[in-house]
Formats: sequence, C-alpha cells, structure tokens
Amino acid sequence: MSSDSDIEIDGNIFEEPEGYLPPPPEPTFETYTRDSKYVKDGQPANVRMRLVGKSPLWGHLLWNAGKVTADYMDLKRDEWITGKTVLELGAAAALPSLLASLTADNVVITDYPDPDLIDNINENVKLLRESVPNGAKLPITVEGYIWGNPVDDLLNAKNQNGRKFDLIILSDLIFNHSEHEKLIRTCDKCLAPDGKLFVVFTHHRPKLADKDLAFFPTAKEQAGFKSERIIEKKMTPMFEEEEETAHIRSMVYGYVVTR
Repeated sequence: MSSDSDIEIDGNIFEEPEGYLPPPPEPTFETYTRDSKYVKDGQPANVRMRLVGKSPLWGHLLWNAGKVTADYMDLKRDEWITGKTVLELGAAAALPSLLASLTADNVVITDYPDPDLIDNINENVKLLRESVPNGAKLPITVEGYIWGNPVDDLLNAKNQNGRKFDLIILSDLIFNHSEHEKLIRTCDKCLAPDGKLFVVFTHHRPKLADKDLAFFPTAKEQAGFKSERIIEKKMTPMFEEEEETAHIRSMVYGYVVTR
C-alpha cells in the first residue's frame, strides 16, 4: 500500500482535454442604417458594428432599444447632442454613443470592465473612425465602469475635464432590477443640473414589467428625478417566445428624465 507521500497528483487533472469543449462563438457584425434626412455631408449613412460572439452581459446582441435610441437621437441631434457632453452606461455595441460622437463635444462610452466587451467597443470606435473624414478627431473615450462606483474617472475622462454630462443614455438597462439604485446613484452624480437621462427599454419579461417601471418612482424618491414618456414604438420582438406575450415584447418605450 502506498503512503500519502507516494501519491502524485497531476496539477491539470480537472482541466478538460484539448478540443473537448466547442470553441466560443465568433463575433458577428451588424449594420445600422440611418434615416437619410438626418445624414449630413461627411457623416456615415451606415454604422457597422462588431458584436461579441457571446456575452453573459448580453453584449452579443444589437437591441431594439439601441436602434430606437439611435433613431431618436438623430431626430433630436441639434437640441440634445451637438456641442454637448454625452455618457452611455452599459453600452454593449455602443450604437447610440457612436452616433452621438459625430457632433457632440465629448462622448464617454462605458460598460462593465470585461475585456471582451471593452475591446469590442474600442473596435467599433475604430470602425467608425475609419468611415468618416478626420475620424481620428471624433471625441470618444471608452471606459470600464461598474454602476454605483465612484464617478471620478468618468468626469475626468479624456476631454471631459471634470464636467458633468448634458445627456446620459440608458438603453435597455432597467431590466436589471437589482441595479436600479446603483444606476440612479451614478446618474445623479454625473448629470449636469440642466441635463437629461434618456431611458429606452423593452419589457423582455412581461410578468416583471412592473419591476422594470419601478425604476422611475425609485429615481424620483432617490434623486428627485421626474420622468416623461416620449416614445412608444412597435418593433419585431428580439426573441421567439410565447406568442401571447409578443405584443408586449415588441414594444420599445423611451423616457426623458430630468431633475
């Protein structure tokens, strides 16, 4: 019988054999086409984006809310974007921020500091820069950020110079019910006195729609924010699920939130 000291354990005993697991999905690409009446000389009519192959944080999809956000921002560009400072939280592919950067004074794009997500946003910034004249001058900074954490790095990001933001974009984030208070805390610390939040979302889980909407009374109680619904648009549902909820999951709503 061998003693314990005679037993040798391979340090890789719990590793899967090479080739046992399938390779992770490859990144995909999507192109967003802008309404031609908003496209100015020197601006791209189409924005091509890379999506991560798979993400536990849902960064592998171009969400309906992101498209609706982008549409409305083009519509309100002169009032909301041009010459303004813009922050996007939970940006994923960052479509709204990419469009904002065409005329904004400064844009800070953030998502959870996962290397794949942040690298992917940087790749999309690169693709945009390559599609426009003088693209290197587009005022974009990408930062990893966890909601509710100190905001010094956001306010002091490149070209932000300590300023608070005129516009903060929350596109399809409020389904994260446990994160509402953290999101609101970050927005409260980052928003300029006369700034606005643009909150766009779909009720992906219809039975929990009331918990999605709880974001707005919580924002009022926690930070004195008032909310107004300004968008109600029907889209093709993101996921094929039970037919009886398709009419709910097809809708995209947008709210403007101010102090």
